Amino acid sequence: MEEPEEIVWQGRFLTAKKRGRWEYASRARGIRAAVIIAIDDEGCAILVEQYRVPLGRICLELPAGLIGDDDGAEDESPETAAVRELEEETGFTAARMENLGEFYSSPGMVSESFTLLRASGLTRVGEGGGTESEDITVHRVKLDHLPQFVAAWRARGHAVDVRIAMLMAAGFIGEDGK
Repeated sequence: MEEPEEIVWQGRFLTAKKRGRWEYASRARGIRAAVIIAIDDEGCAILVEQYRVPLGRICLELPAGLIGDDDGAEDESPETAAVRELEEETGFTAARMENLGEFYSSPGMVSESFTLLRASGLTRVGEGGGTESEDITVHRVKLDHLPQFVAAWRARGHAVDVRIAMLMAAGFIGEDGK
């Protein structure tokens, strides 16, 4: 029989929990994230960089954001959140948003899941950069240059989100790089 879950601490966005001897974190209110693989018609991945407090440095990431985190939007779909976040963070909008499924980023430490989506039919409609509380820089990187870009990024002492590796895995891009 599984031991009951105990809430050790709860903040506005995170909850620290304990089950038996196992300690882990979860998003408060069960909020999930939408993570977007966005590749334009020229075979460039749309990536973002932003400072991440837990790491104490900037991090290279796929565009992403929370689903249903605004009051009154608790029933927001992953696709709607992805379209909103992609435009907000990168300045691109997508004609299509394909849901690739739900994934867990670090299941030994956090219960958070994310929905992975592939954006296509991209059009630049703005500068991006995120909301007033964010300082996001947008990068367009040719897929065939991505390994070198990531290596140079690391050499400068910056962090790289593990989801960037998905772009370099054959299953997430087609033969034509899209």
